[in-house]
Amino acid sequence: MELEQQFLSLLGIVEGLQRRVYQLEEENKLLIRGQKQLLEWSEQNHQANMHFQDNIIYELQDVLEHPKEGFYPKILAGELAIDEIVTHGKSLARFGDGEFAAMEGRVRHRFQLEVEEELSQKLQEVLQSEEENLLIGIADNYGSLEKYTEQAKREIRCYLNPFVRKEHLALLKPEKIYYDAYVTRPYVMYQDNQTDAPKKRFENLKRIWEGRDCIFVEGCFTGLGVGNDLFDNAKSIQRILGPAENAFSRYKELLESCKCQNKDVLFLLALGPTATILASDLCKLGYQAVDIGHIDLEYEWFLKGEGCRTLIERKYNNEMEIEQDLSPIEDPIYLNQIIATLI
Repeated sequence: MELEQQFLSLLGIVEGLQRRVYQLEEENKLLIRGQKQLLEWSEQNHQANMHFQDNIIYELQDVLEHPKEGFYPKILAGELAIDEIVTHGKSLARFGDGEFAAMEGRVRHRFQLEVEEELSQKLQEVLQSEEENLLIGIADNYGSLEKYTEQAKREIRCYLNPFVRKEHLALLKPEKIYYDAYVTRPYVMYQDNQTDAPKKRFENLKRIWEGRDCIFVEGCFTGLGVGNDLFDNAKSIQRILGPAENAFSRYKELLESCKCQNKDVLFLLALGPTATILASDLCKLGYQAVDIGHIDLEYEWFLKGEGCRTLIERKYNNEMEIEQDLSPIEDPIYLNQIIATLI
C-alpha cells in the first residue's frame, strides 16, 4: 500500500509538471508571437522614421515659404549687437521670459513679484520703440535650437509652448530687426560651453566697457564684478543700488539718480524688467545704457567650468530654486563705488 501511495503521489507530481510545461509552452508561444510583433513594429517604425527624415526638409520648406499663421522674428546675432554698441554708441534693452510674462500681467521670476499695470505698459512701449539708438533684444528661441545644450532645448520647448509663442508674436513685429538677448548669456546654454568659444564671447563682450567710465545700476545683492575680473578693463566703476526684488517700486528715484550723472558715462544695468525700461528712458535722454542682466553670474559659472548653473555664494540668483540667505556685500572696493542706495 505504501508503494502504491508513493506511486500515485509521484504520478500526481508528474501530471502537475506536465501541465506546467504545457502552460510554459503556451506562454512561450505568446512571448515569441509578441516579440515578432515588436520586431515588426520596430522595423516599420524605423522605415517610417527613415521616410520622415528623407521628406521632412521639403515639408518644412513648404511651411516656411507658405506659413499658415505667425512668423519668425528677425533676430540678428549678439555679436552684431556688440558691434553696434561699441562702434555706434547704441543702447540695449533686453526682453526675456520675465518681461514677456510681466506684459501679460503674470509673474515668472522672483525679482519682480509684483506686476503693476504701469510696469506692463512701459515694457510694451519699450518693445514697440523705434528709437534709433536703442537696440531691442529678444531671446533667439523661435526657430532652430541646434546651438543650445539638450537641457536648454528642453527648457525652451517647455516654456515656448504654442500659447506663449502666440502671445509673443502678438507683441512682436514681422518687419522689425531684433538682436539676440542671449548676448549677455554666453556660457551655460550653449553646447560648446566646454570649448574656448565662451571665453571668446566674454572677451568680445568686454569691448563694451573697455576704457569706459561705468555706472552699474544693480540690485543690492547683485555685486557685478565682485570677486572676479569681468570688469577689470573698465576705466572706472560707480554703483547705484536698487532693491533686489520689485525694483520698479523705486523706478522714479533710480531714474532721477541716473539723470544726475555725466552724459559720457556708460550705464550697465542689471535690475530685471526695470533695467529694460531704464535702458530705454536713459537712451531717450541721450545716455548710453546697456541691459546686461545675468552676465556676472554667467561669468562666475564660466570660471567654475562645470557647464551648468550653480549657486554662487554672496550673489542673488532669481533662477535657482534654492532659497538664498544673503548678507550685504562688505567688499571695501565695492562699498567705495556706491554713489546712491535706493532699496
